[in-house]
Amino acid sequence: MSTVLETEEHQALRAAVAALGKRYGRAYMQSLVGEGGHPRELWAEAAKAGFLGVNLPEEYGGGGAGMAELSIVLEELGASGSPLLMMIVSPAICGTVIARFGTDAQKRQWLPGLADGSLTMAFGITEPDAGSNSHRITTTARRDGGDWLLTGRKVFVSGVDIADATLIVGRTEDARTGKLKACLFIVPRETPGFQRNRIDMEVHAPEKQFELVLDDVRLPAEALVGDEDAGLLQLFAGLNPERIMTAAFGIGMGRYALGRAVDYAKTRQVWKEPIGAHQAIAHPLAQAHIELELARLMMQKAARLYDAGDDLGAGEAANMAKYAAGEACVKAVDQAVHTLGGNGLTREYGLASLITGARVARIAPVSREMILNYVSHQTLGLPKSY
Repeated sequence: MSTVLETEEHQALRAAVAALGKRYGRAYMQSLVGEGGHPRELWAEAAKAGFLGVNLPEEYGGGGAGMAELSIVLEELGASGSPLLMMIVSPAICGTVIARFGTDAQKRQWLPGLADGSLTMAFGITEPDAGSNSHRITTTARRDGGDWLLTGRKVFVSGVDIADATLIVGRTEDARTGKLKACLFIVPRETPGFQRNRIDMEVHAPEKQFELVLDDVRLPAEALVGDEDAGLLQLFAGLNPERIMTAAFGIGMGRYALGRAVDYAKTRQVWKEPIGAHQAIAHPLAQAHIELELARLMMQKAARLYDAGDDLGAGEAANMAKYAAGEACVKAVDQAVHTLGGNGLTREYGLASLITGARVARIAPVSREMILNYVSHQTLGLPKSY
């Protein structure tokens, strides 16, 4: 892919991450899935190189850069076949929220570890009955003396088994209005009353998915992140990086699949010429490349707006980037499998399992339909249907 619009530093970062990813690749990730393991070696090496915490403040051991740089890291790892899904959650969502809104004590406790990879955080927002409707979240926190008691359920929470803590989105009662408002709490993994149950998924990835049950989980006052009255602001400050990074995840996966298909189309010969000489093969691959490039441009725009402090503009662009990347990823993977024909369905070539994985970019963390709702209401000013 062309990188002329990027700085020399960004191009150097891409090259360094690509070299790291190439040493691991898809075979490494597939072996972990078979063994039930986690990509600890790749995570540790990426952390040592400064890639994992590139977006976090320098004073806490991070790189002092932003989402533009962190999205490059995930995209290039994905393009090599070895994406680190927990990058979306740990440094991007949780690291950003704590860096922007956490107390000094929370920053000192968590940011250095998130930056050097020694600590990992998960993020729990989705609920069984709420789905994408964050206003229907029923996980509630109530005061008990100087503590908080947190009760509720979460689903599809990535990596809770390896995370040192989970950033949980709950709701508290506003003392003035009596209405419930969003708040974020840091819940350490071994906290009493904090239970996790693994969800059996068809997605082939080392990162496991969990249902969480919180039964009167007692938390100290300092578990609350930031200002109790700024919950929604804090929440959406984490969701924009989530969408940017999900776009990077999708673009990386699409690039990997496309690369495998192009290599195959150049060498696979059935008649006189390689199959890539036929327009029925070549044109769909060219179209997939164009759509991935367009998605990346919107992702770069979203990252730049976010890093410039334009949360409103970044919200619109991040949603569009996530939508475009999800669509481009699904199409690229589908066309790659189709290009290989029967070989595209074999374990040897390793593309068929990406069909399920590619759907993740369309469904999570928010469905494409909810993004279309967002653009309909926020951008076009159309009335709501709900």
